[in-house]
Amino acid sequence: MECVYLENAEYVGDFKVHLQFNDGKSGEIDLKDTIYEHDVASVLRDPREFAKFHLDSWPTLAWDCGFDLAPESLYEKVEHQQRNAHHKTQHSSHR
Repeated sequence: MECVYLENAEYVGDFKVHLQFNDGKSGEIDLKDTIYEHDVASVLRDPREFAKFHLDSWPTLAWDCGFDLAPESLYEKVEHQQRNAHHKTQHSSHR
């Protein structure tokens, strides 16, 4: 896989972010579990603080508290979510 980076990130609401990557892949992911897994991100459990993310110079999804998420891990989350959604769609259409 070539170097993956974020081109855009938009807050959707309720800890969900719509991401767009340099290869054209995009998707919405829920980061609530991720925020609650890491103590350093505890300030981000307030949705108003979570919504204040930005793309830093890498570009990585980052917050002023020092917490950030690498584009590669976000890319994997988007792919995983899309695979699960595709699987659910196929599974429900076979009923």
